Amino acid sequence: MNRVILMGRLTRDPNISYSQSGDSMAIARFTLAVDRRGRRQENGSDQPTADFIGCVCFGKQAEFAEKYLRQGIKIAVTGRIQTGSYTNKEGQKVYTTDVILDDIEFAESKSSGGNNMYTPQSRPEPGAAGDGFMNIPDGIDEELPFN
Repeated sequence: MNRVILMGRLTRDPNISYSQSGDSMAIARFTLAVDRRGRRQENGSDQPTADFIGCVCFGKQAEFAEKYLRQGIKIAVTGRIQTGSYTNKEGQKVYTTDVILDDIEFAESKSSGGNNMYTPQSRPEPGAAGDGFMNIPDGIDEELPFN
């Protein structure tokens, strides 16, 4: 079974390209910085270590990446590892390893993401009736991602 689950931060904005075929499918490439559990000792202090993992997605997922993903954003992804090779201009064989994504999810709220995120408006208070449901303020329909 070839299944990968990763959580990390984008090292830069996704690189978007389009296939040359007639359907012109979007292709997004980006690198995730994924923290390792262990820490390394450097000059007497604990420093977190990370792996930088190349990710690729296609079609609607790539369009999603182009629209919503930015450097520093924390995401969780699932997919599969794919290896390959090619010969570069100098005639040397280069081996590649990428994670081909099936799913992308945000791993933190927009408010905790740092400088490239919007700040949320005030949250509605829970209803006074004590029924466990929140009162939804008027006019919030424009902010919902679905209708």
